Amino acid sequence: MEQMSPIVRTIIKIAFAPMFVFGAYIILHGHLTPGGGFQGGAIIASLMALYLVAFGATKWKKKLLSGIESGGLLVFIITGFLGLFSGYMFYNFLSGSDIPIFNQTIDLMPGWEHANWAPIWSGGTVSIMNIAVGLEVIAALSLIIITMGLFVFDKKEDA
Repeated sequence: MEQMSPIVRTIIKIAFAPMFVFGAYIILHGHLTPGGGFQGGAIIASLMALYLVAFGATKWKKKLLSGIESGGLLVFIITGFLGLFSGYMFYNFLSGSDIPIFNQTIDLMPGWEHANWAPIWSGGTVSIMNIAVGLEVIAALSLIIITMGLFVFDKKEDA
């Protein structure tokens, strides 16, 4: 497959970092604001589609993406089953625990009136599950896009 014009490639290079950071922000703040793992993962996967179209990259590591997808699902399932030790499936056992980054409560800072302000890790297991779902969606949608794109490109080259 041929690469797109230098203008398109330059725009994708410029937009890559802000789009990636925005997708990561949506994943990490899913328990505080609308969004979460699926929405942020879809944003980052669309970035991968733009990259594929702009640069014509046909040598993707499908096994790596498949491993990331499986890892995200595994982390989600393990986190859900760890809640069973507390008595309930998917119980938020990390919130308020003795683990330093997870023992933060959702209190407003003095002078802040914004109700959605809270530390990123205040969601406990919800934060971990958002990250797991985000990884799974990024890898799964990227694999779908790559597989469909390579199939279309291979058919055009054969004709």
